[in-house]
Amino acid sequence: MTDAADHSFDSQEFRTVLGHFPTGVTIVSGMHDDEPVGFTIGSFTSVSLDPPLVGFLPMKDSETWASMAKGGSFCVNVLSRDQADLCWKFAKSDDEEHRYDEVKWHPAPTGSPIIDRAVAWIDCNVEEVYEMGDHYFVLGRVVALDADADQNGEGPFPLLFFKGTLGGFAAEG
Repeated sequence: MTDAADHSFDSQEFRTVLGHFPTGVTIVSGMHDDEPVGFTIGSFTSVSLDPPLVGFLPMKDSETWASMAKGGSFCVNVLSRDQADLCWKFAKSDDEEHRYDEVKWHPAPTGSPIIDRAVAWIDCNVEEVYEMGDHYFVLGRVVALDADADQNGEGPFPLLFFKGTLGGFAAEG
């Protein structure tokens, strides 16, 4: 067993190395005072099949999460490679009141926004919220979900984040 001090690194190196792991790009959406709210999240995961649980990790200082948490539900929208503009639009922390301008959406069963043309959506009620370092781990119980496998005869082609850039995915076999 090696001593952790033998392998020191800083937060930038940690971020750089983990950036080599490609992630899907999602917008986690919810409602606050009858208004849609949402933000870009790459740290989304399936947790359990039985019961059906998923999770995501917002920053602890996220104002969007704070407003969304009050509603007790959220919807994970898996973006397509044609929705890269939405990734950046929903990632900006200084423009929260205009995020849904010109974004077409409809309500999920919980009322959270389903963004039109997303590759898939997963609608959830908040099951638990855990404090994890500088983030929360939000555990959600899935209440409804669907996927747009056709995308008008193309795809689906999810949007991916890798080493600080966005790109698409095509199956090789």
